[in-house]
Amino acid sequence: MTSRDELRLLPWPGPDGKPCFLSTDDDSSRMSRLADALETTYLDQAAEALDHAIELLSLPESDPADLRATSADLTEALGQVLRVAESRGRRLL
Repeated sequence: MTSRDELRLLPWPGPDGKPCFLSTDDDSSRMSRLADALETTYLDQAAEALDHAIELLSLPESDPADLRATSADLTEALGQVLRVAESRGRRLL
């Protein structure tokens, strides 16, 4: 078993919202590829949410409901991107 420092933080939470880790030496394992794909999806979704927010904020008047929905999307995207960044940062060592 590898130490906690060598475990990969996965982009999805485990039970009860706790961090979920993968122990593998194979970066091309099925779970590693799945995690890579989900990380890419999260980053793409965050870029789309940001583009939408920029468009919405450029309007002279924005509907409050649209602003709330966009804020919720940005909040979710930020949480996902932070998890991706933490996971990738751990693997830089």
